[in-house]
Amino acid sequence: MQSLFSGLEPLLRRVVNEEVERAMTQCYPPRSITKSPSLRLKAMEEPSNFEFMFNKKLSLPIFTGSKILDMDGNSINVILVDKSNGQIVPTSLPHPIKIEIVVLDGDFPPGEKESSWTSEEFNSNIVKERTGKRPLLTGELNLTMRDGIAPIGDIEFTDNSSWIRSRKFRVAVRIAPGTNQSVRIREAMTEPFVVKDHRGELYKKHHPPNLKDEVWRLEKIGKDGAFHKKLAKEGINNVQEFLKLSVVDSLRLRKILGMGMSEKMWDVTIKHAKTCVMGNKLYIYRGPQVTIYLNAICQMVKAYVNGQIISNRDMASMNKGYIEKLVREAHDRWNELEEIDEILNDNNVALLTQGETVEQFQNNNNHQAPVITYDQNDFYSDKSLEGGNYVASHNNNAQIGCNQWSPPHATLPFMNGILSYSFSDLQTEGVDIMPSTSRWH
Repeated sequence: MQSLFSGLEPLLRRVVNEEVERAMTQCYPPRSITKSPSLRLKAMEEPSNFEFMFNKKLSLPIFTGSKILDMDGNSINVILVDKSNGQIVPTSLPHPIKIEIVVLDGDFPPGEKESSWTSEEFNSNIVKERTGKRPLLTGELNLTMRDGIAPIGDIEFTDNSSWIRSRKFRVAVRIAPGTNQSVRIREAMTEPFVVKDHRGELYKKHHPPNLKDEVWRLEKIGKDGAFHKKLAKEGINNVQEFLKLSVVDSLRLRKILGMGMSEKMWDVTIKHAKTCVMGNKLYIYRGPQVTIYLNAICQMVKAYVNGQIISNRDMASMNKGYIEKLVREAHDRWNELEEIDEILNDNNVALLTQGETVEQFQNNNNHQAPVITYDQNDFYSDKSLEGGNYVASHNNNAQIGCNQWSPPHATLPFMNGILSYSFSDLQTEGVDIMPSTSRWH
């Protein structure tokens, strides 16, 4: 019996202690709870003046497997700001802050929560990878913010956004879970965006396009599509060749593209093409006693006759058919043209200055615009057009000043000091087509 009581003593002591503690708790309830997790969470959800923020918008579109960058092509930075005075002021805390990069549903936050949300609402809208897939966002997702800034390294999506209802993601940043943070810092998020499969990057359009880009980089021209094949068949392989032909012979270009390209599609394609940067290269084509300067898309910038620059006023008195003929010849022999930089250092050559016409440039330099004389029977005859010959007459009886004769042709426009000139077919199946002028925007 003594051995039995010795074995039961620990069990009896534990039962008695539990009952005594239960009775004490019922008789003397605690007056306060000093370490309640729910109260701590409530304190953290109080409105805060501190907020994370992305310093710049993202570069779009975003493709899987490609590094996410800002709109300037640089790495993304997260900064800490203080909005206590109604202004966004960059600030910092005296200690480092552990933060985490996550992906949100593009529909969060809803309209009524657009400017405020709780951490619980934020966390419930974090998007995870699909079953059997890699983590949705990979790279440096856990960072430390010091002095109010945290550079984000290489991060990239591994899956597109087509499988969620909104079809859009947001990149967001929050305080890393498990961090003992005494003050609430509101989460930051980017604008919603679509993530496309990396295979689509091979077919994306360039904005703006480059002159050397393949022609299918233009809007409405799909890679290996009908328009692409038609253009390639005619030797039009890049944006520069497309634009050159649109300047020299737009009717031919439209004919190549065919009826499948509507007027609306044509306008979209041309507008996109014209956003390209043409650079500062000029191309020189030399004819008999005439030298013309063309830009990268075969628009005539300026011309010299017998070493004298031709002003806007003088150009109106010349036979535009002859100039058009020279530009066409230059287009056909493009690879033979001399290429120079737009800024020349030849004191014997008058230059066009930005924002001025040739006339203004000459007046600013106290030079009188030259009066160039032509033999009307030679220069304006059909014979000269056929042979491509220009003959300047020095016979006083045959001199014609530019103010003495003006054909019924429109004056060619100068845009920012550059004579931009384009034209269509002069003659198609016996029907005369008047040349047209076009301003480059």
